[in-house]
Amino acid sequence: MKNYFTAYLFLLLAVPIVAQKNTNPYLRTSPEGRLHLTQAGASHFAALALACLQQEYPNKLNQTLGTGADLKEPHVLHPAFFGCYDWHSSVHGHWMLVRLLKQFPDLPQGGEIRKKLNGTLSAKNLQTEAANFRSASKSWERMYGWSWLLKLAEELATWDDADGKKWLQNLQPLTEAITERYLDFLPLQTYPVRTGVHPNTAFGLSFALDFANATGHAALKKMIEKRALDYYLTDTDCPADWEPSGEDFLSACLEEANLMRRVLPRKEFGQWFKHFLPKRKLAALMHPADVSDRSDPKIVHLDGLNLSRAWCMYGIYPFIKNKKQRKRMLEAAEKHLQATIPNIASEHYEGTHWLASFAVYALSAEG
Repeated sequence: MKNYFTAYLFLLLAVPIVAQKNTNPYLRTSPEGRLHLTQAGASHFAALALACLQQEYPNKLNQTLGTGADLKEPHVLHPAFFGCYDWHSSVHGHWMLVRLLKQFPDLPQGGEIRKKLNGTLSAKNLQTEAANFRSASKSWERMYGWSWLLKLAEELATWDDADGKKWLQNLQPLTEAITERYLDFLPLQTYPVRTGVHPNTAFGLSFALDFANATGHAALKKMIEKRALDYYLTDTDCPADWEPSGEDFLSACLEEANLMRRVLPRKEFGQWFKHFLPKRKLAALMHPADVSDRSDPKIVHLDGLNLSRAWCMYGIYPFIKNKKQRKRMLEAAEKHLQATIPNIASEHYEGTHWLASFAVYALSAEG
């Protein structure tokens, strides 16, 4: 009986994930089998962000009140990033619009995007944002909001565009405040946060490292690489079969691996990954999570989890030596994207205010 069960389990894990034929007009498939965004898809997702960028309510401020004087409307506290339900969603909505303008210069909404970002990303607004950030509690938006702000700064810093250069300069006080928070906090963080939601350390370090590499911030790069090795180098057998937790929007195992492929040399990463996510563990991450209620703000997180898994798989697969395993990972990424992208635009603001950014990152992130 034991031998029969072992053979059955082997066959179950060996069944290939069959890539779905792409019929979505928002997506195109590259020769290697990776999905990318079309201009129609870019226009579709841009419309979602433009619709909420200056929608002030409903709003989740997530602030600690020192006195009654701290009770202010969102647009007063956060004149740049007050829309899209919460601060970090507004930040990554701004990032998405910049990314789409860069990728698709002829985007139909290009003029509207520039007009809105000229308003929100003004020098005055961002000086207020920086002042309010410095006065906030040490843990406010750590590290999720921090990392998306640096992703926005990275996007602007790598764009040869007059508006982009102006917005980058305006953003500088807030960018500096956040890089200082990273440098102050990381020496004090003894243990990484491994949850699949906002405080996840691996995700927060990944985007910050991208920023440091793109902008030549040597101190930040050195600190992140050191702490990544401190936290994760000896990790083995990630409990992938515990994923997903009921409100995850990040894959704890894959986000960690996606950070380490940025930090370790290719050969060392291959060895590390083989022990961190052996085949029996990796198999648990190959199929999309079910999302039972997109009107529930926590359950709809699982759409984000599917997109997070996809961008991690796209980041990791070029570093996998085994061709069959690389192919399986590519196919699994496509399966996660195809299961989720048709559901991003819905009548439920719980998902529409943020998921488009995740989709655009998954479809356009570079390794």
